[in-house]
Amino acid sequence: MSPGVISPTFPIFIATPHPLFETAQHTTSSRQRTPCRACRFLQYSATIRGADTPAGAITMKEEWMSLRGLHFLGLLALAVSQPAPAAELTALRVNVFPTAKNLPFFVGLPRGVFEKHGLKIELQFTQSSSKQRAGLAEGAFEIAHSAVDNAVAMVEVAGKDVVIVMGGDSGMNEFIVQPYVRSLSDIRGKTLLVDAPDTAYALLAKKLLGSHGLREGGDYTVKPVGRSGLRYQALFENEDYAASVLNPPFSVQAVARGKKSMGGLVDLLGPYQANGAFVMRDWARANGPLLERYIRAYVEALRIALDPANKAEAVAALAERLKLTPDIAERTYALLVKPNFGFTPDARFDMEGFRQTLAVRSEIAGREVAPLTPEKYLDLGYYERALRAGQAPK
Repeated sequence: MSPGVISPTFPIFIATPHPLFETAQHTTSSRQRTPCRACRFLQYSATIRGADTPAGAITMKEEWMSLRGLHFLGLLALAVSQPAPAAELTALRVNVFPTAKNLPFFVGLPRGVFEKHGLKIELQFTQSSSKQRAGLAEGAFEIAHSAVDNAVAMVEVAGKDVVIVMGGDSGMNEFIVQPYVRSLSDIRGKTLLVDAPDTAYALLAKKLLGSHGLREGGDYTVKPVGRSGLRYQALFENEDYAASVLNPPFSVQAVARGKKSMGGLVDLLGPYQANGAFVMRDWARANGPLLERYIRAYVEALRIALDPANKAEAVAALAERLKLTPDIAERTYALLVKPNFGFTPDARFDMEGFRQTLAVRSEIAGREVAPLTPEKYLDLGYYERALRAGQAPK
């Protein structure tokens, strides 16, 4: 082997520029350059030759030591320049409505909270609860976040084996009406805008109007238009669209533009378990540890989002992700953290509120014969194990 020729079995990256070397430029120019450490190693190896070695000759021992040194330096350079391999992340598809209730994702994803728990989240937005229910049943995603009455509907109406695994909030809902509505009786002859006619907040709105003597079909018309943002837009398209249930930021925006709030639905009707997470039961059974990691990550992200120290970050995230003005973002955040209205701490499940959820469905939907019992739709063991494995709930 000729001096200075590196065996092809050695890595070629040792000649790649790197901060480990003062310069990685090898040149035949007569201009003086600072030798790199690899060259200095060769120079140093020449000083250890025997006294009987001819001038300019490199012994086999020196050549081997030089090559071994170059190999070591090359490996060292590679170790320094290459990042440590990231732990493999498990992909999860999560389907949500595009509202302020996604604040834990808006804050947690950029911070790497879910990645820390080994998860790569694909956040999907739905246009309606009907599409979300169909998507979960068809396997278009693994986890759904929305009013848990949708899970009950999947079981009772569609015959799907769905299970609720976590809470979230009581809805953050307000009954928003046109300026001409002074009392709920003014909705007579008008239209109620809903997401879907047979689940969750539509049932609450029907119950509220029924408590004031108004009946669907005879006294008012129900018009399904989809998610909260679409209902918000429709309120400004036709004044005969008299009312709808909205949540932040759309409830805030509607009032800012002249619509009226008749109050929060929890204040008007009592406790209600609204937003939560639900999955197909078979998937949960097959992926229990994965589901628990997800719940643990979500709760951690929620805690970060609700920490007063992170208010500026949370408000900025709302403004950016939902395209809100600073003022609307501030007012939206205030509702999200409002006790007994906004997020439930640690996404705990409200059993009393869920009994009310089931009672409203039985009363208004009227399809179920036997009384609905909570245990049929719940498996909170995943949530409990998730929090036990991490920091205890506050």
